[in-house]
Amino acid sequence: MYAVVFDMDGVILDTENLGIAAWRKAGVKYGISESEIDRVYRLIIGTKTERGNEIVRENFGKDFPAEDFRRESGAFIRDVLNTKIPLRPFAREILEFLKKNGIKIALASSTKYEVVIRELTQEGLIDYFDVIVGGDLVAKSKPEPDIFLKAMSDLGEKPENCFIVEDSANGIRAAYASGARPIMVPDLVTPTEEIKAMCHKIFTSLGEVMEYLGNELALP
Repeated sequence: MYAVVFDMDGVILDTENLGIAAWRKAGVKYGISESEIDRVYRLIIGTKTERGNEIVRENFGKDFPAEDFRRESGAFIRDVLNTKIPLRPFAREILEFLKKNGIKIALASSTKYEVVIRELTQEGLIDYFDVIVGGDLVAKSKPEPDIFLKAMSDLGEKPENCFIVEDSANGIRAAYASGARPIMVPDLVTPTEEIKAMCHKIFTSLGEVMEYLGNELALP
Protein backbone atom coordinates (compact mmCIF):
# COMPACT_ATOMS: atom_id res chain seq x y z
CA MET A 1 0.00 0.00 0.00
CA TYR A 2 1.18 3.53 -0.72
CA ALA A 3 0.73 6.73 1.26
CA VAL A 4 1.28 10.43 0.70
CA VAL A 5 2.52 12.84 3.39
CA PHE A 6 2.03 16.57 2.88
CA ASP A 7 3.63 19.57 4.49
CA MET A 8 1.04 22.27 5.27
CA ASP A 9 2.38 25.83 4.87
CA GLY A 10 3.33 26.53 1.28
CA VAL A 11 2.01 23.16 0.10
CA ILE A 12 -1.62 22.87 1.19
CA LEU A 13 -2.13 26.38 2.57
CA ASP A 14 -0.83 29.42 0.72
CA THR A 15 0.61 31.00 3.85
CA GLU A 16 4.26 31.56 2.92
CA ASN A 17 3.45 34.65 0.85
CA LEU A 18 1.51 36.04 3.81
CA GLY A 19 4.46 35.27 6.05
CA ILE A 20 7.02 37.09 3.98
CA ALA A 21 4.70 40.10 3.63
CA ALA A 22 4.34 40.19 7.42
CA TRP A 23 8.11 40.00 7.92
CA ARG A 24 8.63 42.84 5.48
CA LYS A 25 6.11 44.93 7.41
CA ALA A 26 7.88 44.25 10.72
CA GLY A 27 11.27 44.74 9.10
CA VAL A 28 10.51 48.39 8.39
CA LYS A 29 10.21 49.05 12.13
CA TYR A 30 13.50 47.29 12.84
CA GLY A 31 15.38 48.93 9.99
CA ILE A 32 16.02 45.72 8.06
CA SER A 33 16.15 45.85 4.29
CA GLU A 34 13.57 43.95 2.27
CA SER A 35 16.28 41.88 0.60
CA GLU A 36 17.64 40.77 3.99
CA ILE A 37 14.14 40.01 5.25
CA ASP A 38 13.46 37.85 2.20
CA ARG A 39 16.78 36.01 2.51
CA VAL A 40 16.35 35.12 6.18
CA TYR A 41 12.66 34.27 5.83
CA ARG A 42 13.56 31.61 3.27
CA LEU A 43 16.04 30.11 5.77
CA ILE A 44 13.40 29.60 8.46
CA ILE A 45 10.76 27.99 6.21
CA GLY A 46 10.01 24.50 7.50
CA THR A 47 11.58 24.99 10.95
CA LYS A 48 9.96 25.04 14.38
CA THR A 49 9.60 28.36 16.19
CA GLU A 50 12.61 27.84 18.45
CA ARG A 51 14.99 27.04 15.61
CA GLY A 52 13.52 29.87 13.56
CA ASN A 53 14.33 32.34 16.34
CA GLU A 54 17.90 31.04 16.46
CA ILE A 55 18.27 31.60 12.71
CA VAL A 56 16.92 35.15 13.07
CA ARG A 57 19.52 35.97 15.74
CA GLU A 58 22.29 34.28 13.77
CA ASN A 59 21.55 36.64 10.87
CA PHE A 60 20.31 39.86 12.51
CA GLY A 61 22.58 39.79 15.55
CA LYS A 62 22.79 37.81 18.79
CA ASP A 63 20.99 40.56 20.72
CA PHE A 64 18.23 41.02 18.13
CA PRO A 65 14.75 40.67 19.76
CA ALA A 66 13.71 37.70 17.61
CA GLU A 67 10.68 36.82 19.72
CA ASP A 68 9.31 40.38 19.59
CA PHE A 69 9.95 40.63 15.86
CA ARG A 70 8.17 37.37 15.11
CA ARG A 71 5.32 38.16 17.50
CA GLU A 72 4.67 41.45 15.70
CA SER A 73 4.81 39.86 12.25
CA GLY A 74 2.67 36.97 13.51
CA ALA A 75 -0.07 39.37 14.63
CA PHE A 76 -0.47 40.55 11.05
CA ILE A 77 -0.70 36.98 9.77
CA ARG A 78 -3.27 36.01 12.41
CA ASP A 79 -5.49 38.93 11.40
CA VAL A 80 -5.56 37.52 7.88
CA LEU A 81 -5.84 33.85 8.80
CA ASN A 82 -8.74 34.43 11.17
CA THR A 83 -10.87 35.31 8.16
CA LYS A 84 -9.92 33.01 5.29
CA ILE A 85 -6.78 31.01 4.57
CA PRO A 86 -5.96 30.81 0.87
CA LEU A 87 -5.25 27.33 -0.47
CA ARG A 88 -2.49 26.43 -2.88
CA PRO A 89 -3.79 25.63 -6.38
CA PHE A 90 -5.21 22.07 -6.65
CA ALA A 91 -4.83 21.46 -2.88
CA ARG A 92 -8.41 20.36 -2.32
CA GLU A 93 -8.49 18.47 -5.63
CA ILE A 94 -5.44 16.32 -4.89
CA LEU A 95 -6.70 15.46 -1.40
CA GLU A 96 -10.11 14.52 -2.80
CA PHE A 97 -8.46 12.44 -5.55
CA LEU A 98 -6.25 10.47 -3.13
CA LYS A 99 -9.03 9.96 -0.60
CA LYS A 100 -11.44 8.73 -3.28
CA ASN A 101 -8.86 6.17 -4.39
CA GLY A 102 -8.13 4.82 -0.92
CA ILE A 103 -4.61 6.24 -0.59
CA LYS A 104 -3.59 6.97 3.00
CA ILE A 105 -2.88 10.66 3.61
CA ALA A 106 -0.87 12.31 6.39
CA LEU A 107 0.04 15.89 7.18
CA ALA A 108 3.37 16.69 8.84
CA SER A 109 3.91 20.36 9.66
CA SER A 110 6.47 22.21 11.77
CA THR A 111 3.57 24.36 12.98
CA LYS A 112 2.17 23.50 16.42
CA TYR A 113 -0.41 20.74 16.42
CA GLU A 114 -3.26 22.82 17.83
CA VAL A 115 -2.70 25.48 15.15
CA VAL A 116 -2.62 22.84 12.41
CA ILE A 117 -5.91 21.37 13.64
CA ARG A 118 -7.54 24.80 13.83
CA GLU A 119 -6.47 25.88 10.35
CA LEU A 120 -7.35 22.59 8.65
CA THR A 121 -10.74 22.59 10.38
CA GLN A 122 -11.36 26.20 9.39
CA GLU A 123 -10.78 25.35 5.74
CA GLY A 124 -12.78 22.12 5.81
CA LEU A 125 -9.75 19.94 5.05
CA ILE A 126 -9.23 18.00 8.25
CA ASP A 127 -11.28 14.94 7.29
CA TYR A 128 -8.98 14.18 4.37
CA PHE A 129 -6.10 13.24 6.68
CA ASP A 130 -5.64 9.87 8.35
CA VAL A 131 -2.73 11.16 10.44
CA ILE A 132 -1.74 14.69 11.50
CA VAL A 133 1.60 15.50 13.15
CA GLY A 134 2.53 18.96 14.44
CA GLY A 135 6.03 20.22 15.08
CA ASP A 136 5.58 20.16 18.84
CA LEU A 137 4.97 16.39 18.78
CA VAL A 138 8.56 15.52 17.83
CA ALA A 139 11.91 16.32 19.43
CA LYS A 140 13.76 17.58 16.37
CA SER A 141 12.42 19.77 13.57
CA LYS A 142 13.19 19.69 9.87
CA PRO A 143 15.77 19.18 8.35
CA GLU A 144 15.84 16.22 10.75
CA PRO A 145 13.44 13.46 9.58
CA ASP A 146 11.64 12.92 12.91
CA ILE A 147 8.30 14.43 11.90
CA PHE A 148 8.05 12.37 8.71
CA LEU A 149 9.17 9.18 10.42
CA LYS A 150 6.41 9.65 13.01
CA ALA A 151 3.79 10.37 10.34
CA MET A 152 4.72 7.26 8.35
CA SER A 153 4.86 5.12 11.48
CA ASP A 154 1.41 6.37 12.55
CA LEU A 155 0.13 5.51 9.07
CA GLY A 156 1.61 2.02 9.40
CA GLU A 157 3.57 2.43 6.16
CA LYS A 158 7.23 1.88 5.31
CA PRO A 159 9.16 4.92 4.05
CA GLU A 160 9.88 3.31 0.69
CA ASN A 161 6.11 3.19 0.07
CA CYS A 162 5.55 6.85 0.91
CA PHE A 163 5.69 10.04 -1.12
CA ILE A 164 6.37 13.28 0.77
CA VAL A 165 5.25 16.55 -0.80
CA GLU A 166 7.27 19.58 0.30
CA ASP A 167 8.02 23.13 -0.81
CA SER A 168 11.11 23.99 1.24
CA ALA A 169 14.76 22.99 1.28
CA ASN A 170 14.57 21.93 4.94
CA GLY A 171 11.49 19.87 4.17
CA ILE A 172 13.17 18.07 1.28
CA ARG A 173 16.24 17.37 3.41
CA ALA A 174 14.01 15.86 6.08
CA ALA A 175 12.01 13.84 3.55
CA TYR A 176 15.17 12.50 1.92
CA ALA A 177 16.67 11.55 5.29
CA SER A 178 13.48 9.66 6.17
CA GLY A 179 13.95 7.22 3.31
CA ALA A 180 10.70 8.20 1.57
CA ARG A 181 10.30 9.63 -1.95
CA PRO A 182 10.51 13.44 -1.78
CA ILE A 183 8.39 15.43 -4.23
CA MET A 184 9.05 19.15 -4.34
CA VAL A 185 6.55 21.80 -5.40
CA PRO A 186 8.59 24.99 -4.91
CA ASP A 187 6.83 28.04 -3.52
CA LEU A 188 9.21 30.78 -2.36
CA VAL A 189 12.35 28.66 -2.50
CA THR A 190 14.06 27.74 -5.77
CA PRO A 191 15.79 24.36 -5.38
CA THR A 192 19.57 24.32 -5.47
CA GLU A 193 21.53 21.52 -7.11
CA GLU A 194 21.88 19.93 -3.65
CA ILE A 195 18.12 19.88 -3.18
CA LYS A 196 17.40 18.75 -6.73
CA ALA A 197 19.60 15.70 -6.13
CA MET A 198 17.47 14.74 -3.13
CA CYS A 199 14.15 15.02 -4.95
CA HIS A 200 12.36 12.02 -6.43
CA LYS A 201 10.42 14.50 -8.59
CA ILE A 202 9.98 18.28 -8.88
CA PHE A 203 6.71 19.76 -10.14
CA THR A 204 5.33 23.26 -10.55
CA SER A 205 1.91 22.56 -9.01
CA LEU A 206 -0.12 20.06 -7.02
CA GLY A 207 -2.07 19.47 -10.20
CA GLU A 208 1.06 17.97 -11.75
CA VAL A 209 1.66 15.91 -8.60
CA MET A 210 -1.88 14.57 -8.83
CA GLU A 211 -1.37 13.55 -12.44
CA TYR A 212 1.96 11.89 -11.63
CA LEU A 213 0.59 9.92 -8.67
CA GLY A 214 -2.42 8.86 -10.71
CA ASN A 215 -0.10 7.35 -13.33
CA GLU A 216 2.49 6.01 -10.90
CA LEU A 217 -0.06 4.27 -8.68
CA ALA A 218 -2.37 3.32 -11.57
CA LEU A 219 -5.29 5.23 -10.04
CA PRO A 220 -8.46 5.71 -12.13
